[in-house]
Amino acid sequence: MANDSKIAGKIKANITKFANRISRGMKKPRKKFIAQMLFGIQASKDVKLSNISRSLKEDIALIKTETRLSRQIGEEDLTYDLNHKLIEEGRCRIKEDTVLALDLSDITKIYAKAMENLAEVRDGNTGKIGVGYWLSSVVAAEVEGEEIVPLYGELYSQEAEDFKSENYQLFKAMDAVSKGVGTKGIWVIDRGGDRKIVFIRLLNGLKFVVRLVGNRDLVLKDGSKQNIKKIVYRCPMSFKTAIYIEKEGQKKRKELSLGFRKVMLPFSKAPLYLVVIRGYSEKPMILLTNIDLPAIGLNRVLEIYLTRWKCEESYRFIKQAYNLEDIRLRSYIGLRNIRTLVQVVFYFISVELGKKLKLNILLKKIFEKAKRFFEIPDFKQYAIADGIYRLLFNYRPDVARPQEKKGHQQLVFPFAIHLL
Repeated sequence: MANDSKIAGKIKANITKFANRISRGMKKPRKKFIAQMLFGIQASKDVKLSNISRSLKEDIALIKTETRLSRQIGEEDLTYDLNHKLIEEGRCRIKEDTVLALDLSDITKIYAKAMENLAEVRDGNTGKIGVGYWLSSVVAAEVEGEEIVPLYGELYSQEAEDFKSENYQLFKAMDAVSKGVGTKGIWVIDRGGDRKIVFIRLLNGLKFVVRLVGNRDLVLKDGSKQNIKKIVYRCPMSFKTAIYIEKEGQKKRKELSLGFRKVMLPFSKAPLYLVVIRGYSEKPMILLTNIDLPAIGLNRVLEIYLTRWKCEESYRFIKQAYNLEDIRLRSYIGLRNIRTLVQVVFYFISVELGKKLKLNILLKKIFEKAKRFFEIPDFKQYAIADGIYRLLFNYRPDVARPQEKKGHQQLVFPFAIHLL
């Protein structure tokens, strides 16, 4: 138990140190607020202010702690500043071939009535239209290796006064990350990126792999324009490979056939490659890329796209590990701040804890704490979040800190000192 308190104290010290870096340039009360939120979200595994306040264990009435956090979280929108700091922290980890997965997801609030700027969203789990908020995210990952680097996270609503368009939100995320990492990395976007305006932005010096919907026309090498369905049907499948898909604890082998054609978009003369993958599902998977395909090979393009699924697991982790969909704030600014703070927490457990040897040793102890209760899943962040939660849940700073020796506090006149 005493050893757990020491480990918890080290975790808290690292959270505070990281929070100070992320909040540099801000005023002291704001720095303290961010440090407490980062600690409280991890100590409670929740985003509800009542549970975060409870985990802080302050020597004041719980309602006063909750009221203070509620007031502070709605005072100022921290989304831009915190995302900018995350990109600064993570840009040194981005290489030329790092996958930059851009994604739009949602959180639904079925029973919410009074939350500010509630908007119609398409529930990604059910496919039905509900009410809630949209989330835009950029997460970086290597094809080989397990490290995931969260770079950008934002909550937005089309009912907000400053909302312009969904394309604007995509470009906002891309521009913020590109400003930090330059042209490094390969942007990987799912079928939602199959838009003319998105391709125009990507063709401005960025490398990309985009999954196509399959209903557009493309220009072939001979200059003829054909529908993509016809091109895919006639595409020679020159390469075969196999992948293993893990579902419900079981691995399933899939035999895939791959082929490609040189193409161009009707509105651009930039040379592109259309990659066709058969065997994964009933319909062929169609990818469009401007990467030098002869240099890296068909199989590498497939691996780059599949790395995006590793990033998609991170989106599920953010929602499940910290109950993001159970958020209960009314203020739109507060909602945006909570979403970005969870992204900062995700960066801390994914990147910060593994940076140095001492922190790696601490990380092993966190894993051990998680292992006492269940086996570590493949996505290690679940185990890290559970281990930190179990260490911080019952942690009291005054237990780990040695008691100060109190001296004589009574004020006395100088002539009275001789009488003591």
